[in-house]
Amino acid sequence: MRALLAAAVVALVLPAGAADGAVRSLRVLFVGNSLTQTNDLPAVAASLARSSGRRLEYRTVAFGGYSLEDHWQQGEARAALASGSWDVVVMQQGPSALPEGQAHLREWAGRFAELARANGTQPALLTVWAESYRGRAALGQVISSYRQAAAAAHAVLLPGGTAWQESWSCDARIPLYGPDGFHPSRLGTYAAALVVYGRLFKAPLVTSKIRRTRVLQKAAALALGRPVRRPCR
Repeated sequence: MRALLAAAVVALVLPAGAADGAVRSLRVLFVGNSLTQTNDLPAVAASLARSSGRRLEYRTVAFGGYSLEDHWQQGEARAALASGSWDVVVMQQGPSALPEGQAHLREWAGRFAELARANGTQPALLTVWAESYRGRAALGQVISSYRQAAAAAHAVLLPGGTAWQESWSCDARIPLYGPDGFHPSRLGTYAAALVVYGRLFKAPLVTSKIRRTRVLQKAAALALGRPVRRPCR
């Protein structure tokens, strides 16, 4: 079932005429907060695209601590979408795991998704992660919240948090958090960027011979519902 859902959402994100997966260039607007800013996730995704002969042009609208409602009120992200310059908008806010946070995420992701579609842009929602002090079990609540919000908004799901979960299932010692226990380490950003790149471009992910990098690549592939041989090797 997970693989079928993943295939369905990939088809949604591709521009017209690219149903065969041969996406070579995309214009992507990133809307979020410091979870996107830290280590410059959009630049990492663009670098992954560039290394495979693809092109990801991007703009980032991100402010520390912002929710999607904050972005709506501030206006810069709405203005960027209204320009009609983007193929995809990738959105995220905080973990949004508690009931009020889940409702908030669904409402404002839905508003942005409607605005995006009205301007010819495919909406996408990037799953994040919970703070480390809440324990890794809380990650499941975050994943569920973002999955439900993406479904309600008819947005593509970019399961970054699921890639973290799959990574830890192979190696619980992989340091995906940065020093503050919430913002990502470079490895944490890399895992999330792999999901963004792999889904938007429908691109293969497992290319490294370095074990830790390969585990993260396989974790991202699993998060996207792709079959992986020996995921922990």
